[in-house]
This record gives sequence, C-alpha cells and structure tokens, in this order.
Amino acid sequence: MSKKQEAEAVDGRRLRRERSRLAIVEAALALQEEGILVPTAQQISDRAGVGIRSFFRHFEDMETLFEVADDHIRDSYEMLFLGGDRDGTMEERIDHAVERHADAYESVSNIVQGTQAQLWRYETLRKNYARNQRGLRKDLDDWLPELKSAPREIREAIDAITSFEMWHRLRYHQGLSKKSSINILKGMLKSLIGDD
Repeated sequence: MSKKQEAEAVDGRRLRRERSRLAIVEAALALQEEGILVPTAQQISDRAGVGIRSFFRHFEDMETLFEVADDHIRDSYEMLFLGGDRDGTMEERIDHAVERHADAYESVSNIVQGTQAQLWRYETLRKNYARNQRGLRKDLDDWLPELKSAPREIREAIDAITSFEMWHRLRYHQGLSKKSSINILKGMLKSLIGDD
C-alpha cells in the first residue's frame, strides 16, 4: 500500500469514527426529544446504528456523552432565549421576556427534564445546569435592568417565577395552556415588580 493509500485509509477511518460519534450524540438528543428522558447507552447505540462497544469506545461513560452533547447543542438552545424586542416600557419588556422564555421552555422541555432527572448522578450536568441558571438570570437582567437594584427577596422571587420549574408546573402539573401560563407569569411579574 502506498503512503497516499495509507493516508486515505486513515482519513476514512477518522471520518467514520467522527460520523459514529456524531450519530451517537444526535441519537441521545433525539431520544430525549421524543420523551425518553433518560435513555440508556443501549437505546442510544441502537438508535445510532452502532454497537454498544462502539458507544463506549467513543464515550468512556454517560457523563462524557453529556459533555459532548451539551457542547453540540449549547449555541442553539442559548439562542432560543437571546434576542427579542428588549425596548419599550417595563410592562412591554416583561411581556416580551415571558413570551420569549415560554417559547424557549417549550422547545427544551424534554432536555431540561432529562437533565433534572439526572442531576444527582452527574457532576457535568450539575455544572451545566448551574451555568444555564446564571445565564438565564443575566438574560433577565438584560430584559429588565431595573432588577439589578431590586431587593434580594424580590429578585429571587422573580427568578422563581421565570424559571423552567414554574413553567413546567403550570403547563404539566396544572394542565394550563401556553397562553394561560404566559398570562399568569406576566401578571405575577407585573404585580411583584410594581409593588417594588
């Protein structure tokens, strides 16, 4: 075999390896999106079309997979929250922020629930979740700069009201529509900030 053929063979193996690795990451995310919030390595391997041994050649453990998956989708889920019309009165900005977060929470619901279900087990998920919570708080400060001077109790209450956990409670546990949930959150925020 010539050096050129050897190089092409190595490049081909590397490309197959990269394709398999990406297929595993995408399979894990697809399973979560479909409602399998905590997919097993076997389920992910089956969906990706690779053997379980191949899975563990690419990922030492599930935590390693979570790190790579987070890197793979971080920009796309962060973009769901960023942007939007941040001008106008405080009331208008509250409306826009709640609507933007509602759309984002609807999009990432299964991923967040799967993460929450495994926080106790994986340090990577705890670190990523904490990073995302800090990002959401900073983003809310961008929507409503007035919050920076709010008393701590008010600020913490606002974080609770705008959290995924509150959104999920309204939508799933209380069975409310998206529109009703949005209206409740808007009313709570306006009442709380207006009392400040």
